[in-house]
Amino acid sequence: MKQAVFITGAAAGIGRAVALEFAHQGWFVGAADLDEVGLASLKSEIGAERCFTTALNVADAKQWDKALASFWKASGERLDVLVNNAGILSAGAFHEIPLMRHQAIIDINVSGVMAGCHTAYPYLCKTPKSTVINMASASAMFGQPGLASYSSSKFAVRGLTEALDCEWAEQGIRVKSIWPLFVQTNMVVGLDKLPSVKSLGIKLNADDVARAVWYAANDRGETSPIHYPVGLQTKMLNLAIKLSPAWMSRWINQRMSSEH
Repeated sequence: MKQAVFITGAAAGIGRAVALEFAHQGWFVGAADLDEVGLASLKSEIGAERCFTTALNVADAKQWDKALASFWKASGERLDVLVNNAGILSAGAFHEIPLMRHQAIIDINVSGVMAGCHTAYPYLCKTPKSTVINMASASAMFGQPGLASYSSSKFAVRGLTEALDCEWAEQGIRVKSIWPLFVQTNMVVGLDKLPSVKSLGIKLNADDVARAVWYAANDRGETSPIHYPVGLQTKMLNLAIKLSPAWMSRWINQRMSSEH
C-alpha cells in the first residue's frame, strides 16, 4: 500500500518542496495551508489522484480534527509521516514588535505543532513505523537576537520533539526535528538587514531542506538522531555550541548578531 505524508504550510516554500519530494518518491501527499490558490497549484502539479489538499489554520484544533479525518480516508487509512512545517516570524528588536505579533508566532509555531501532534497521535498509532517531523531551526541552538519570539518558539519545538520521541517510542513512533539556518523562501524577504543574515548569508534553498526531511523520515535505525541540522554552516555552529562553554557560545552568538 502506498505510504502517506501530511504536510502543513505546504502551499509554498519549504512545505511545497517537501510535498514535491515525497510525491517524487511515490508517496500519497496530504497538503494543508491557508493559501488555497497555492494548494490548488500544488495538487495540479502532483496530480489529483495522488494529492489531498485542505485549508487549515494549524492553531485551531477543531480544524485539525476535520483535516486529518478527511486525509485518513483519502490516503487509504495511513499516516506514515506528519510534517509540522507551518510557521511565521518577525524580525527586529523585541520591544518594537507588537505583543500580539509575538503571541501569534507562538500560537502558530508552537500551539500549531502541539495541536498537530496531539490530533495525529491515534492515526500515527494505527500506522506501523510512523514518524513526526517538526520544523525547528538553527535558532533552537541559542536564543537569536532580532528573532526572539521565533527563536523561543523553535526551542519549544525542540523540547516537544525530544519529549515525544521518548514518550511514543513504545508505540513505534519516531519524533524528529529539522534545523536549517536561513532558507531562500518568502519568509526571509526583508531580513537582509538582520546582522546574522549579513554575517552568515542565505546558503540554503527549500529543496535542501526537503531532502533533509525525506532523509530524516526514512532514517529509522536504533541510533538515528532526533535533530537534523541542515547544511554545513548549521552543522558547524551546532558543533561549536556543543563544545564551547556557555560564555563562548554567547560571544559567538553576539558576534554573528551585531553590526561589525
